Amino acid sequence: MLAVRARALFDGEGPGLVERPTVLIENGRIAAVQPGGMPVIGAEILDVGAATLLPGFVDTHTHLAFDASTDVVGRLTGADDDTLLDRIKAAALASLAAGVTTVRDLGDRGYLTLRLRAETARDPAAGPHIVAAGPPLTTTRGHCWFLGGRAEGVDGVRAAVRERAERGVDVVKVMVTGGDLTPGSDPYSVQYGRGELHAIVDEAHHHGLPVTAHAHAVTGIREAVTTGFDTIEHCFFLTESGVDFDRQVIGEMTRRGVTASLTLGALPGGPPPPAHIARRIPSLIAGLATLREAGVTMALGSDSGIFPVKAHGSYPHGITAMTDFGFTPAQALRAATSTAAMICGLGGRKGRIAAGYDADLVAVGGDPLTNATAVHDVVAVVRGGVRVA
Repeated sequence: MLAVRARALFDGEGPGLVERPTVLIENGRIAAVQPGGMPVIGAEILDVGAATLLPGFVDTHTHLAFDASTDVVGRLTGADDDTLLDRIKAAALASLAAGVTTVRDLGDRGYLTLRLRAETARDPAAGPHIVAAGPPLTTTRGHCWFLGGRAEGVDGVRAAVRERAERGVDVVKVMVTGGDLTPGSDPYSVQYGRGELHAIVDEAHHHGLPVTAHAHAVTGIREAVTTGFDTIEHCFFLTESGVDFDRQVIGEMTRRGVTASLTLGALPGGPPPPAHIARRIPSLIAGLATLREAGVTMALGSDSGIFPVKAHGSYPHGITAMTDFGFTPAQALRAATSTAAMICGLGGRKGRIAAGYDADLVAVGGDPLTNATAVHDVVAVVRGGVRVA
């Protein structure tokens, strides 16, 4: 048994902190949470002092196969499988050191991330718990085609989903629109017809798999919501000239229970955002408030790996970015823990510090409910009951 002590604890739901908690861990799970510094007999003690305990962070959107270089596509396509798997492992360890104990990987090559998923299931120190999609479905020369997930036509996309189910993926990822990372791809245009999108959702749900849509633009979000997708990645309602948080689409998201995986945050010190992005920020802040008011469930992903400012291990900067975009620290922390776990299909075992949950913890300096930047000061990380960082 391991007993973890701290100055305070946020349990993943709030609203406030538990003072002087002791978290009892046995066989990789939380056995009990005791307030008030109660004495513990027969357990190893891990005392993190003045730090605050949080549930281990859950990153709903990452790409472990991308190395956050200035040429992620070239580096990926030029690497053999062994080299790429080594990079995936390094990315996973960088995420773990930043307090991320669970990742949902939404785009690899050759299902390599599933290999690491098996390794981290055996050894918590090897990296976060992994929820894996394998190569995302896309069209010929469509967004991220170089990952090998090309599938077209109703029969073709059904076959692609069946392949992923047979491989053992946890979620099906679809490039509903194009994306900026892929030359020649249009992030504002829908890549698939409605019949294909319906077929993907139907086949995925037949195999018990959730299905999530890459869609920055309102055009793709509308199609994904209409055809029954479970989650929208990015979900910023962009148009070619600005932002359009379409209230009819938002209403459908609420009615159908479609969730949003927001990809916010970046390392400081990078170049300023391009002018066409910077001018959209006030509208994005207002639009995210509209999503909150409508009751849309939102969690936090990093999209780590795609750019140097999105390096693996940068996830805590997404938490502080959420507060810059109008969320309270408590809302941001829930988006990074309990809500994120729910979106990843792990709401019954991760994202909270409570009896019966996996013993995934991160200790941070200070009080993140009053100053969200405390999440950048990671003091200790426990995954599966093992101190790993």
